[in-house]
Amino acid sequence: MELPKQFIQSIQQVKGFNEEAFIQVHTTEQQVTSIRINPEKKNIVQHLPIESALPWCNNGYYLTHRPSFTLDPLFHAGTYYVQEASSMFLWKIMQQIFPSNTAKKVLDVCAAPGGKSTLLSSYFSNGLVVSNEVIKPRAAVLVENICKWGTNNVVVTNNDPKDFAALKGFFDAIVVDAPCSGSGMFRKDTTAINEWSLNNVNLCSSRQQRIVADVFEALKEDGFLVYSTCSYSKEENEDVVDWLIKTFQLKSINIQIEKDDGIVETTSDVSNAFGYRFYPYNIEGEGFFVAVLQKKTVVNEIKLQQQNILTTNKQEVSVIQTFIPHLPEVDLFKHNNQIRAIQYGYLNDIKTLANYLYIKKAGICLGEIKGKDFVPHHELAVSTFNLSNIASILFTKEQALQYLRKQEIAIELKTTGWALAVYEGVGLGWMKILPNRFNNYYPQEWRILKA
Repeated sequence: MELPKQFIQSIQQVKGFNEEAFIQVHTTEQQVTSIRINPEKKNIVQHLPIESALPWCNNGYYLTHRPSFTLDPLFHAGTYYVQEASSMFLWKIMQQIFPSNTAKKVLDVCAAPGGKSTLLSSYFSNGLVVSNEVIKPRAAVLVENICKWGTNNVVVTNNDPKDFAALKGFFDAIVVDAPCSGSGMFRKDTTAINEWSLNNVNLCSSRQQRIVADVFEALKEDGFLVYSTCSYSKEENEDVVDWLIKTFQLKSINIQIEKDDGIVETTSDVSNAFGYRFYPYNIEGEGFFVAVLQKKTVVNEIKLQQQNILTTNKQEVSVIQTFIPHLPEVDLFKHNNQIRAIQYGYLNDIKTLANYLYIKKAGICLGEIKGKDFVPHHELAVSTFNLSNIASILFTKEQALQYLRKQEIAIELKTTGWALAVYEGVGLGWMKILPNRFNNYYPQEWRILKA
């Protein structure tokens, strides 16, 4: 691959850049594949070609090669997420800024396709993660991936960043993995090479500043802003950090890194703010930049409005508990006749968010009560809830793939009613068993199309 000469010239003075090593690593066909295992689901990794653990993320692993994830039912069941290794450094950042208390409210502003949000939902297992994507088609992909991850502490929104300004002081942390010129992904996405230009870099820098400025009011005093890009350009990284510090009087936070990890610590030109650069010739991963800043300005507290949300009555709770007797302690509420479960203690926060934002998904949709019957939702099937009391149909890999393709499956049925399609101990979706056949309730839009 031929890299733009103007690009190479533009980053000559960036700390850690080695032109010879950079060009060399981009002429090889090496592809680094990494995954992060879902700690809330049965950890089945024996079938994956695991090479080694990531040094900066719990449950993160490198693979020896890239298998066909599309043809792995456990991928569709949300037992692991395929995520670029460098971006998983977010886990180590959270370990250092929130080492013990993870009952926090965190906003992931540019969240699709969901790698950072699923990581945050695992780290803040007793907190609340708001996962936002402004582009509608990408928001749909985000919903799918959050659904498959199966945790009940995520709210997916489809809003412009400026819509969050009304939520003054609401979040303990805001993650902005900003849209960028994409030079850090040259190895994986050759179209990024053809689209790169200095003009685009400057446009991205302005957009990055606007995004952070739009959401800044939603960060509470002493809250943390995590800013990152997959660009090497100083204009999108250290220069943006300098602008943020000057504009909002932020404090730069030093993240401790291990010398052997190969991460390059930088400081910005004006404010000497710390930043962390990932070069593919130093680490097993792609190009990445991240900085952590802390808000020190006082937030004038205002009373946030709440939208009225219907909660479940005793009869509805009884029906749910009959179907899901092992349901953990959660807050239940209703939306469009569907009953949803959110992390316990965050119902009032859901009411607040609903008043200001367009919510596409909140917590886990359990299902709907129709007359005396409970109709379970797909989100429940792939959730981390204990569904061991529910009848299940155990699939082989071939049968699981047929189910995920919504094809005919030759199986012996010994029961009627709702049953959970299960592969290797994890749920794939629902089946309604009838006297002579069954209905496959796997979402049509998620079915596998690959042969």
